[in-house]
Amino acid sequence: MGAESIKVLLDTDIGSDIDDALALAYLLCQPRCELLGVTTVSGEPQQRAEMVSALCRHAGRDDVPIHSGCAQALLAQMRQQQAPQAEALSAWARRRDFEPNTAVEFLRRTIRAHPGEVVLLAIGPLTNIGLLFATDPELPALLRGLTLMCGQFRAATGGEWNATNDPHATAIVYGAGRQARPPRHVSFGLDVTMRCAMAAEDARQRLTARVLQPVRDFAEVWFRRAPRIVWHDPLAAACVFEPDLCRYTSGTVRVSLSEPTLGWTVFEPGGVEPPHTVAVEVDPPRFFEHYFHMVK
Repeated sequence: MGAESIKVLLDTDIGSDIDDALALAYLLCQPRCELLGVTTVSGEPQQRAEMVSALCRHAGRDDVPIHSGCAQALLAQMRQQQAPQAEALSAWARRRDFEPNTAVEFLRRTIRAHPGEVVLLAIGPLTNIGLLFATDPELPALLRGLTLMCGQFRAATGGEWNATNDPHATAIVYGAGRQARPPRHVSFGLDVTMRCAMAAEDARQRLTARVLQPVRDFAEVWFRRAPRIVWHDPLAAACVFEPDLCRYTSGTVRVSLSEPTLGWTVFEPGGVEPPHTVAVEVDPPRFFEHYFHMVK
């Protein structure tokens, strides 16, 4: 992609795992990122929007549009009902006037205003994106690319949180309906992202950049239940700009819509004009070097 700037829309469930906030901080610091807006998804989406606002305002980026999206899954039960890290918001200035359910229409308008230019980066359950593609089936072809932190592709069994929280939306986003294909459809699954991990004490020592000050507060809520950070979402965000941080293969992703494997992703490599690309290898030291070179 060279050194050109890239228009990005971010769809996030910030407020549950801490990696969403780290990914947003990266986008705010990446000089090649033209962040057109951020949308939130899953339980308490308006509180999640406040968290986005706190990070953007602290970074001096009140210009970034923020929209609250879907709280519930399309057909299944959304297991992620709350945004626990929002309890740390009281220390941070932010917007609080987010209208409910404006995300999907904002995404539609913005992508149609910039045909062929936008990378849609989705790092949470895929409810907003599933609704977007189902209600505007031509729209995926108007993207520059679709990048997902979603799925698990090389393991024999098991589901991934974003994929299984709204399995029917996941199926839509991977092409189960009649919608057009994105020009590039790239997924970063647990097979790769789990290799980019950092213990809590190491993270406390490294999260020193000014832009990360709110993230440090959010992280302390996360550390009550987790001894480390796995950098799932920051890896997906970084690879929008530095794709060679990972190695990839192409094929077809199918999503199970039957119990007991509801929402599991199954990858079939190869095929004629395969619609999906998945990351298969990552260089963790190089990824962390890149991240902290940008976020400083």
